[in-house]
Amino acid sequence: MVINAPSLANLSLVEFGQRLQELKDSGVNFFHIDLMDGHYVPNLCLPPRTVRDVKALCPDAVAEVHLMVDDPMSYLDELQKNGAGWVSFHLDSTRFVRRTLDAIRQRGMKAGVAINPSQPVEAVQPVLPWLDYVVLMAVEPGFAGQHFLDGSMERLEALCALRRRSGLDFQIVLDGGVTYETGTRAAQLGADVLVTGIYVTFEQPDGISGAVKRFNAHFGNQS
Repeated sequence: MVINAPSLANLSLVEFGQRLQELKDSGVNFFHIDLMDGHYVPNLCLPPRTVRDVKALCPDAVAEVHLMVDDPMSYLDELQKNGAGWVSFHLDSTRFVRRTLDAIRQRGMKAGVAINPSQPVEAVQPVLPWLDYVVLMAVEPGFAGQHFLDGSMERLEALCALRRRSGLDFQIVLDGGVTYETGTRAAQLGADVLVTGIYVTFEQPDGISGAVKRFNAHFGNQS
């Protein structure tokens, strides 16, 4: 089974609480929360307190935080306090990747790294023993609603092959431009989590609830 991880960056702030409630009522229990600082990427998105708000409404859900920031270490204490369960950061956002992974795990959270489209998949290999998951970007980070980049499926295939060769069981999150076509192929290759946006969960003709039910039926997550 593949996890549906709706990206909350797609929600209007005006309707945030209402739409989050719809996701919860539809059975979603895994949320992808993008934090952007306007430096690592040219955009600002969702402050750390979003994690606290999500956990207040959905205490049993997993809050998976994707840090697109220049100094990921400085966010960890607040994310832990607010209830984050998974935290990832970009390989090129710090010179101290191993130290940051260790710091995330020491705070009781799952630790992940994100790989940009311009980075070789093999760049993650030196730190594989110290992480819990890898976020493979299928778009350039920073903005919701982009289209799945050519070559991303081949990169996913390479990452899945690297996992097999390593003998490790880290999870693979595919993030960016996921559609039913790309999501289906990604699940077949071995992706564990699909970060979904406007092509799967949001702005769909059957609404959020219908879209989530359709995802579950398609991927066999539940009846």
